[in-house]
Amino acid sequence: MGGHRLSCTPTLRSSFLLILLSSAPSHAFYLPGVAPSSYNPGDRVPLYVNHLTPSRSLDDDQLRSIIAYDYYFPPFKFCAPKDGAKPVTESLGSILFGDRILTSPFELHMGKDEKCKALCDPVEFDGFNAEFVTDRIIENYDINWLIDGLPAAQELIDENTQQKFFKPGFPLGQLQDNQVQLNNHYDIMIDYHEVGKGKKRVVGVSVNPSSRRDSRILSNGEPDCGEANGVPVVLGDTLEVPIKSARVHWTYSVSWRSSPTIFATRWDRYLHVYQPNIHWFSLVNSTVIVVFLTGMISTILLRVLKKDIARYNRLDSYNLDDLSGTSAADDGVQEDSGWKLVHGDVFRSPRYALLLSVFLVFALGGFLSPSSRGFLGTTMLLLYALLSFVGGYISARAYKTFGGEAWKRNIALTPTLVSGIVFGTFFILNFFLIAKQSSGAVPFGTMLVLIGIWFVMSIPLSGAGSWVGFRQSAISFPVRTNQIPRQIPPSVGYLRPLPSILIAGILPFGAIFIELYFITESLWSSRFYYMFGFLFICYGLMVITCAAVTVLAVYFLLCSEDYHWHWRAFFTAGASAGYVFLNALIYWFSKLKLGGFTSNVLYLGYSILISFLFFILTGKPFSSQLEILNTNSKLEGTIGFFASFIFVRKIYGSIKID
Repeated sequence: MGGHRLSCTPTLRSSFLLILLSSAPSHAFYLPGVAPSSYNPGDRVPLYVNHLTPSRSLDDDQLRSIIAYDYYFPPFKFCAPKDGAKPVTESLGSILFGDRILTSPFELHMGKDEKCKALCDPVEFDGFNAEFVTDRIIENYDINWLIDGLPAAQELIDENTQQKFFKPGFPLGQLQDNQVQLNNHYDIMIDYHEVGKGKKRVVGVSVNPSSRRDSRILSNGEPDCGEANGVPVVLGDTLEVPIKSARVHWTYSVSWRSSPTIFATRWDRYLHVYQPNIHWFSLVNSTVIVVFLTGMISTILLRVLKKDIARYNRLDSYNLDDLSGTSAADDGVQEDSGWKLVHGDVFRSPRYALLLSVFLVFALGGFLSPSSRGFLGTTMLLLYALLSFVGGYISARAYKTFGGEAWKRNIALTPTLVSGIVFGTFFILNFFLIAKQSSGAVPFGTMLVLIGIWFVMSIPLSGAGSWVGFRQSAISFPVRTNQIPRQIPPSVGYLRPLPSILIAGILPFGAIFIELYFITESLWSSRFYYMFGFLFICYGLMVITCAAVTVLAVYFLLCSEDYHWHWRAFFTAGASAGYVFLNALIYWFSKLKLGGFTSNVLYLGYSILISFLFFILTGKPFSSQLEILNTNSKLEGTIGFFASFIFVRKIYGSIKID
C-alpha cells in the first residue's frame, strides 16, 4: 500500500517553503492550453488518489485540524490495487506542496457508465480503526482524487450569488443525529467535451458520496450497491463511543455526460471567487491609504523640504554674525536645529552593518497554472537559487559602502543566515510530523535535493555575486563623515523607537489586511487562490506604503538630530510583520479549533516563520508580488531601507556643505 503516512495540508507546505525560498500562497491562476489529453470511447481514464485534507465545518465554519493523511494510511481501510499502490511521478514543488499522489483500483473508461462496481473484498473496522476514522469525520476531512489533472469535487451553490461551482474534495463522512456515518459509496459524474473524430476530453469531475450499510457482494459475485437513502454505515453511536467493529463494502458508480465546456475553460468552475465585492473593497481601501500617504510625502518633499534646502543654502551664502538682529535670523534661518546639522554623521556606518547587509538581498518569482501541480514550487526554488548571485552582489556592495572589513564573514552569512533560520525551523517542525509517521514530513531524498540546491547552486552563486560586489567601488556619499560622532539629543514622544515603529507599521498592514484574509483562507483551508490581479495591485500599494511611511519616519528622525536611521528604516517598514502575526493569532482563536498538540505547534510555527519572512520582505524592496504568498522565494533587498537610503542621499546632495 505504499508509504502509510500523514501529511500537512497541500498549501501548508508551500506556505512556508516557498515563502522561505519566497512568500505565495498557494495555488496560481489557470493558463489555458496546457497539454490536453484526448480519449477515444472505451479508453481507460486513470483515477489517482491524493491525501485526505481537513475542511471547514458547514455548521460553525471552524477548521479543526491542519494535518492531512495519506490516502492508504491503514486505519482508513481504503482498497488498494491488487499489485499495490504505486506513486505517481511528481515534481519537487508538488512534493513540497504536500501532494502524495498514488494509483487506485478504480476503473474508468471514457463514455462507459457503470451502475455498480466493488473496489475490493469487504473490510473490517475494529475499535481502533473505527475510533480513528470517527475522529477524522468529526474534523470534516475530505477525500481528494485526480482525474485527468482535475480534482474530484462537490458541486455547490454560492448562497450570495446562486452560482454553481466545484469545491475540490468530498467528505469522508458526516455527523447526523449524533451518529458518525462513513461514506462507502461514490457516485462519480464526469463531464466530457467532444473535439471531433470521436475524441473526448475530461472537463469536469464531481462526486456524490453516500453511506450505505446494505452494500454487499451477491452469491453470484456481482456487487449490490444498496439504496442511496438506506441505512448508513455508523462508526459511532454517539460522539464519544465508537462501535467495536463494522463490516464495510467499498463501491462506486460512474456516469458520463456531454458538456459544452471546452478544455481551456474547464478550471473556471473550480476557481470560484468567494465574496468578490470584498476584493474590490480591499483594493479601494488600499488605494485610499496610498493616496493619503503619498499626498503627505509629496507635501513634505515639495514644500517643507524644498523650503528647508533653500534656507540652508541661503544661510551658507552669508556670515551668521552679519545676520544677527536682522529679519533673516528671525525667519528661522538658524544653524542650531534641523536635519542639516547631522550632515557629518548621517552616512556614518550603522551598528551591526554586517547583519544589515546580509538582510539586503533580492529575488523574483512568478505564477503558474494550477493544472501543472507543483511546477510553481519547483520554479520558485530554482529562481531562488539562481538569483542568489544578485543577492550576494547587493549584500557585498552594501557592506562595502558601510565600510565593513569582515568580507569573508559577509560572503559566508549572505546565503546561509536567513535561509538557515528558515530551513532550521522547517527541520524542527518536520520532526513533529516524523514523530507521527507523517507523509507530510519531507522525505529524506527530497531533503537531500533541497540541501543540494542550497549548497551546490545557491551558496556558490551567492559567493560569486559577493566577489563581484566587493570588486566594485563603494557607493559615494554627497557629504563627508565627521571623525567624532555628534551627540544625539534624547528622543521624546512618538520619535522614540517603539512608538514610531508601531505607528508606522500598521499602515502597510492596512493596505493588505483584507487580501491577507483570503490568502490565509487559501493556506489553511485548502482553497484555490488565483486572484493575482488583485494581489499584484495590493502588493504594489503595500510597497509604496512601506516606502512612504519609512521616508516620513526617517525625515522626522533626522529633524530631531538623530542620525541612526539605518536600522530604524529597516524596522519601521518591517514592523507590519508584527501585525501579520497578530492577525494570525486572531485567526487562530476565531476560525480554528485545533485538537492536539502537533496541529497547534505547526500552526504557530509556520505563522512565526511567515511573519519573519514578511518582516524581511517589508524591510526590503523592489521585488515580485509572490513573495507574500506563497507563495515563496525569499525577497532580498529592503523597501524601507533603500527608499530611505535614496531619500537621504538626495536631500543631503541638495544642500551646500563647506
